Amino acid sequence: MPISPFFHNLRVAYQAEINDLTFDSEGQDVLVKRLKERRKELGFLLQMMELSPEMVAVIFHQGFEFKKPAVMDQLLSQESACLPAWGSLADAIVLPDWAQELSRTVLKEPRGDWFLTVAAGLEYMYSQPGLDTAEHDGAEEGEESDETAGEGTSQGDDDMGDGRVSRSDSGSDGDDDRSHKAREAAAADWMAEQGFDRKE
Repeated sequence: MPISPFFHNLRVAYQAEINDLTFDSEGQDVLVKRLKERRKELGFLLQMMELSPEMVAVIFHQGFEFKKPAVMDQLLSQESACLPAWGSLADAIVLPDWAQELSRTVLKEPRGDWFLTVAAGLEYMYSQPGLDTAEHDGAEEGEESDETAGEGTSQGDDDMGDGRVSRSDSGSDGDDDRSHKAREAAAADWMAEQGFDRKE
């Protein structure tokens, strides 16, 4: 199953966020306690919905029951701008009372609908470890196909003839990496200002 670059990048950050919340400095499991504390801070965390959705999405950890995995699989293949509306997922996702209460607050925000869809996607990936392997295998196959397609192609073919530029010349990968790192740095600074421990 293909996973879009958008969800692929956020998956790693979301897993790291859960791991950071799980244990204290003495190795004790404090995830439940820390999640309760994080949920109480929802008001100001909402300011981070677009900048670092994975840092806010953890408040819904274990708060989604996925009734239609096929719908979620399709969701994960979409990029940020093409995500389905939260309301369209009503038959695929069930929320317990505490999560429904949080969702009502989130939906009051301009980007609340988009964020809930992202949060559901992140939690679904977290609950399905096998997706990591499937996505990785798909990426390797894609890389092999790219290499095969490039065989016998001259340098003059880099211009694809319809205004598009080949990935190797566009620099988009580097731009995406720099953008992601800048977003993480900004999020870390903001969270530190709010009193959260800065990640190592």
